[in-house]
Amino acid sequence: MDNFAEDESIDLEGIYREANIEEILDRLDQELIGLVPVKTRIREVAALLVVDRLRKSLDLATSTPSMHMSFTGNPGTGKTTVALRMAEILHRLEYVRSGHLVSVTRDDLVGQYIGHTAPKTKEVLKKAMGGVLFIDEAYYLYKPENERDYGAEAIEILLQVMENQRDDLVVILAGYKDRMDQFFSSNPGMNSRVAHHIDFPDYGDDELLSIAKLMLASMNYRFSDEATETFKRYIELRRLQPFFANARSIRNALDRARLRQANRIFERRSTGLTRKDLITIEADDLLASRIFTIKSE
Repeated sequence: MDNFAEDESIDLEGIYREANIEEILDRLDQELIGLVPVKTRIREVAALLVVDRLRKSLDLATSTPSMHMSFTGNPGTGKTTVALRMAEILHRLEYVRSGHLVSVTRDDLVGQYIGHTAPKTKEVLKKAMGGVLFIDEAYYLYKPENERDYGAEAIEILLQVMENQRDDLVVILAGYKDRMDQFFSSNPGMNSRVAHHIDFPDYGDDELLSIAKLMLASMNYRFSDEATETFKRYIELRRLQPFFANARSIRNALDRARLRQANRIFERRSTGLTRKDLITIEADDLLASRIFTIKSE
């Protein structure tokens, strides 16, 4: 036991400052609009790790807290970005040896023939060891309707590693909330090993517009005033269409707008161009989207 008296002051702030966790959290705020509940949970997890590190330094820790997580929500809500920052936090607080993230899906873990799944799963785990393994659409690992499916074998291997090597690997399972809930109810062993369940809400229209402007700024583009109003309408209409994927759909829309802007500029290449022309997305670059031509029922 350390020689600290029970009432002696301990520099918790020093540990937090030394690990420079605030820099990661600030970057997360800059990278992702909104998501206040998610960011709050990440700060809470960071606080747990800071306190646990202090307890270890005073020989007060009895066991390593489980950091396995579940990220649920629709596509494009920032799950992968948060996983990357979580990996950095875990590394800086010495919970894992490195801050790398290995992102996989079912195809990376499950083989198609007898004897293929175990080597594939173990190879992925070997790459992820010392860091974070992010399994997207994790519910596809479990297919009870198919007796010849080998996903159960991958799950069994994962369960063993998540329990026995949890001080050297953090597993984050991600996917749609309803499907992940069903996955956990069908796999109680997995559910018991996941300590932190974080739900990622959809973005609101104003948040999606802010995300669009942030994306454009990062590429040295901007909306004209008219284009801003047009994109607001685009967001409203796009939400009503199938396969809406939050920020991912916004990025795809901006890529197409940039393509149209480039062609519009190229067509008038014989005329004088200004810097403003090159960086501005106009309303016409957006109105050409089929979203504005789809007739509502």
